[in-house]
Amino acid sequence: MNILIAGGTGFVGRHLTEALTRKGHAVYIVSRSPDKHTNTMMVSFINYDNPVDKLPIIHAVINLAGDSLFGYWTKAKKAAIHKSRINTTQNVIHMMGQMEQKPDVFINGSAVGFYGTSQKMIFTEATDQPGDDFLAGVVHEWEETAKQAEQLGIRTVYTRFGIVLGQEGSLPLMKLPVRLFAGGKIGSGDQWLSWVHIDDVVGMIQFCLENTSINGPINVTAPNPKRNKDFSSTLAHVMRRPYWLPTPAPAIRTILGDMSMLITHGQYVLPSKAEIHGYHFSYPHLEEALRETEA
Repeated sequence: MNILIAGGTGFVGRHLTEALTRKGHAVYIVSRSPDKHTNTMMVSFINYDNPVDKLPIIHAVINLAGDSLFGYWTKAKKAAIHKSRINTTQNVIHMMGQMEQKPDVFINGSAVGFYGTSQKMIFTEATDQPGDDFLAGVVHEWEETAKQAEQLGIRTVYTRFGIVLGQEGSLPLMKLPVRLFAGGKIGSGDQWLSWVHIDDVVGMIQFCLENTSINGPINVTAPNPKRNKDFSSTLAHVMRRPYWLPTPAPAIRTILGDMSMLITHGQYVLPSKAEIHGYHFSYPHLEEALRETEA
């Protein structure tokens, strides 16, 4: 297949591109600075203004672009988080609209932040009401924007990512206090963390590419969420460090502002749709997933 990816130079995008090219797919990465990258036989870098009639037939489009959630959430930061996701999605849909032969599938990145936070509820793809916080509002609007692709007759999937574990992304930051012998729970430690290994992120995206019966939201999370205190304890065990120093929630809020909700709150999310369709997880359990990131 010929696959176009927006956000292909990021953490998930690089891993996905490598996996797709290993399978013989040609990848076209949309970038605002294509000249900074080197084309290969299997990977080409283009910009958003690239005439679509200069491209071969594109069979699938994947949108992973969006400003990082990490950082103090000032008004400007929140605006960047929102604008980057909505505008990029609109740009990608515009590109698909100009294609004479439409792609078979559009996979749009999303997040479990859609559900809001809760210590009691269990969220699956059957949960159709978004939460009421900032991130839930952004994700809801993001998915509604992506839904425009359905009007073009394109099968559309929203991959709701949990916390992605790998040697990049958020895990190195989570490991830092543990590595410095200051590991422990955050706040009460009872908040749920819905995680997923990077190999399963890549695997589930490819699963969505190949399974024409999958559309709409799909939770890209492992089937075994953990409370923060259990996640932190397991991480300390894998890293052979002590687990003893809790971090009060007010301290996190002082350091990170509104972004602290990603750490002090959480949600229990299950990948029901993936399991129903028969996806086989490479890392269903946390300890083995964390051990792989330490290898």
